Amino acid sequence: MTSWADNLLFLLQRFTWASAIDVLLVTLVFFATLRWLRNTQAMALVRGLVALIILVVLLTSVVSLPAFSWLLRTILPALVFAIPVIFAPEIRQALERLGQAEMWFSRDAALATANVIPKVVQAVERLARRRHGALIVFQRAASLQEFVDTGVLLDAYVSPELLLQIFYPNTPLHDGAVIIAGNRIKAAACVLPLSASGILARSPERQMGLRHRAALGIAEVSDAVVVVVSEETGTISVAHNGRLLQHLSPERLQNLLNAFFPEERGRSRALWRAMWDFGQRLLASPPPEDEKT
Repeated sequence: MTSWADNLLFLLQRFTWASAIDVLLVTLVFFATLRWLRNTQAMALVRGLVALIILVVLLTSVVSLPAFSWLLRTILPALVFAIPVIFAPEIRQALERLGQAEMWFSRDAALATANVIPKVVQAVERLARRRHGALIVFQRAASLQEFVDTGVLLDAYVSPELLLQIFYPNTPLHDGAVIIAGNRIKAAACVLPLSASGILARSPERQMGLRHRAALGIAEVSDAVVVVVSEETGTISVAHNGRLLQHLSPERLQNLLNAFFPEERGRSRALWRAMWDFGQRLLASPPPEDEKT
């Protein structure tokens, strides 16, 4: 006990502001890594590796195992090269998000998007009432040009009538996503990546169709805000940052979108409020009904 207390006192006497910054930076690196891996299939691998490391440390410290220790020393260098291969998709996604991120997105684009939100909400309300499936992506800081290129270019001003026509069943453009940048519809019938996180496979939401999986997919690889209308039930959902919030009313949808695309004054505060509100609603939302879209 005395030895432990002496070691602690020794560390505290040499703890400086530089040491505090050093510890903080390491903590932030681990926090960011775990946040990127959260709710992904790689998280199970992380838990397995941590459990294996703890088991190995306990075995080698309690019992003398020369052969086992030699095996660990031999395998350890190979694991250093294997980890990037195992976590390649997550590392690539993190680097893509880092490369696409901008400190502030364009003021003109934010204001333009805020001006078109009522038009989108009006169209979404009518689509939900008619149970016409829809997938609408709002571009933010990260460019979505690679997904725009997969669809039919429109470059048209946003209007409820145009959105209703695009998502009318059995029309040429209804199957796919509409991407909105600023105050214009850049393209329709766009192909989006499907979710790779495995969230829907481990929850009651696994009954959802490709529309919701595509919404989660684009929300995982970019900072876009995605509005989804279920063709089966008419449920309105919003996907952002790899999360799906369901059972929204038109009024709630408009409040969320306004908070994600605030005007210049109070933009940061409103954005943080939107993120907080999004998380609270996600935790409080009832279990979704089984549906196919």
